Amino acid sequence: MEKIASFTVNHLTLLPGIYVSRKDTVGQEVITTFDLRMTRPNFEPVMNTAEIHTLEHLGATFLRNHPEYKDKVIYFGPMGCRTGFYLLLAGDYESKDIVPLVTEMYAFMKDYEGEVPGAAARDCGNYLDMNLNMAHFVAKRYYDEVLTGITKERLIYPE
Repeated sequence: MEKIASFTVNHLTLLPGIYVSRKDTVGQEVITTFDLRMTRPNFEPVMNTAEIHTLEHLGATFLRNHPEYKDKVIYFGPMGCRTGFYLLLAGDYESKDIVPLVTEMYAFMKDYEGEVPGAAARDCGNYLDMNLNMAHFVAKRYYDEVLTGITKERLIYPE
């Protein structure tokens, strides 16, 4: 079997950032998959399920309500390795194109107060596995250390 594209990225040199993981064409529409890498793979601890689950609920809620992007959002969810998220948007984008959107989303997540949207037994299959305080911590870290003043090396996959 051929290796899938995401397994060809050198995870030993990959820094936290925003990367175009792939582009697919469905009918006439391009779907851009972004790698929102929050922790450095194999060097830093991965996120725990409680905070990543909380960020998933907050991020999905933010994106599905965004005035410009809500109709372009295909999917937002965690990577199995728990080092970040995938964001799929309808449209042909580059990483730099969505820096404002991702920065706005992480500002929302790091400062969010109140009940986590969808964190109820009726709405979620694992609603007890949430940690808003840790979600704030990891969102703030990504916002401060990666998104604020993001550089080109964090927008294009390393060779």
